[in-house]
Amino acid sequence: MARTPFVCGNWKMHETVPEAVALASEVRDGLGEAAGKVQVAVAPPFTALHAVGQALAGSRVELAAQDVHWEAKGAFTGEVSPGMLLDAGCAHCVVGHSERRHLFGETDEAVRRKVGALLGAGLRPIVCVGETLAEREGSRTLEVVERQVRQGLAGLSAEQLERVTVAYEPVWAIGTGKTATAAQAQEVHAAIRKILRELGGSAADRIRIQYGGSVKPENARELMSQPDVDGALVGGASLKAKDFLAIVKGALR
Repeated sequence: MARTPFVCGNWKMHETVPEAVALASEVRDGLGEAAGKVQVAVAPPFTALHAVGQALAGSRVELAAQDVHWEAKGAFTGEVSPGMLLDAGCAHCVVGHSERRHLFGETDEAVRRKVGALLGAGLRPIVCVGETLAEREGSRTLEVVERQVRQGLAGLSAEQLERVTVAYEPVWAIGTGKTATAAQAQEVHAAIRKILRELGGSAADRIRIQYGGSVKPENARELMSQPDVDGALVGGASLKAKDFLAIVKGALR
């Protein structure tokens, strides 16, 4: 079935508030023919969420956060709750990004708790999964990705699953300039879709699965032309509006 492509820019730890507002405004004003045909979001750092949310209000570009804590409030210094993200204008939140997993020790169980908290607050999770280079070279890609999908989405109903986006990000392709081939991406996306079908039945046909990992204007169209690749989670290329908009337009089918 046809799924609306979804492209989200993950700005990571980049952009001051004025820089973030300027970048978001350029994206907002440059959608052109993609407006309404491709779902678009940007994920600035926490400090810029409110200002960027105001700049995007009423536009076709949605606001995403880069992480969240699973508790609604409490003594969790440095953390941000789902309610705080809603207050800043967010519609989406990235969880389980490989940098959170590998630099900060985030577990599949933590991802599961965050997903549940986001859904409970009315936010839409973007759940990242993916293997390291050692795991790929050891022929463990599908094993690792299946574990992350099953444990990160454990206990969700079919209705809840429909509100989740899964982002397949091979760790070896993030920030390295290396990209999975379109065939490699499709193989893993198809495997994820099969798992989602086991978890949620026909809901799996409506869940978007993004590809992430050195997505660029040059490779975006080929990647997103694959039957189970429903968009992109874009890192470095999302920091230049021209490149990000080219990727967004590469999602037009």
